[in-house]
Amino acid sequence: MQRLEDLLKKAQELKITITKEILNHFEEYKYEREKMIELFVSRGIKDQRVILAMLFVPRHIFVPRNIQHLAYEDKPLPIGFGQTISQPYIIALMTENLELKGEERVLEVGTGSGYHTAILSLLSKEVVTIEFISSLSDSAKEKISLLGLNNVSFVVGDGSCGVEFLAPYDRICVSAASPSVPEPLIHQLKDNGIMLIPIGDEEEQILSKIIKVENGKGYEKQEICPCKFVKLKGKYGFG
Repeated sequence: MQRLEDLLKKAQELKITITKEILNHFEEYKYEREKMIELFVSRGIKDQRVILAMLFVPRHIFVPRNIQHLAYEDKPLPIGFGQTISQPYIIALMTENLELKGEERVLEVGTGSGYHTAILSLLSKEVVTIEFISSLSDSAKEKISLLGLNNVSFVVGDGSCGVEFLAPYDRICVSAASPSVPEPLIHQLKDNGIMLIPIGDEEEQILSKIIKVENGKGYEKQEICPCKFVKLKGKYGFG
C-alpha cells in the first residue's frame, strides 16, 4: 500500500478532503482495511475515489465494540434494532454505480450505522440522510461528527417518502429493499439523476440502477446483481 503522504496527495487530486479526525483512526485496523480494498479490486471495483474513501473511513467505529474485530470482513454485521451494516463490497459496488464526482447532492435512504453516510460525505458535496429509527440516526450523527464531517443533514422519518423539503437530488442511494421504486423518490430525483435501490421481496432482491429520463418521461432500469437487504419500512416500502 502507498505511503500516507502519497495517499493524501491522491485524495486532494480526486477532490476528497480527509479530515484530521479521520486520520486519527488511520493506523487502527489498517492491515485489515487494506485487505478489504484488495478484495474489492479483485472483484472489479475500479473507481479510485470509492477505493480511496473506503481506505480511509474507519468501518470499525460504526459497529458494536464486541464485534469490531470483524469490521473489515466482507459480510453484513448486526447494529441493533434488527438492522445491519451492509457488506463492504456491496457498499463499494453501490457507491461506484452512483458515479459521484464531488459536486452532487445525495439523498441516502436508511442511515443505519452511518458508515455509508461517511463514505458518501467524502465523495459528494452534500448528503441528506433519513432513518426510520431515531436511536440509529442519533448514533450515526454522533459518529459522523466525531469524524469531522460537516456536510451531512440527518432526518428521522419515513425514508420511502424521501425528504421533499430538501429536494431535488442528483443521486439517491436506498440501503433497504423495496417491492418497487418508490414514486416520491423518482419525483425528488433530478433529470438524468441516478438512484441505487434493491428491488424485490423479502427473499429475493436485485440491486438496481435507476436513471431518470429527462422531461418527466419516467426512468430506465439496469439490474446489477442479486442482493439481500433488510426491508424498507414505510408507506412506499413494505409498510
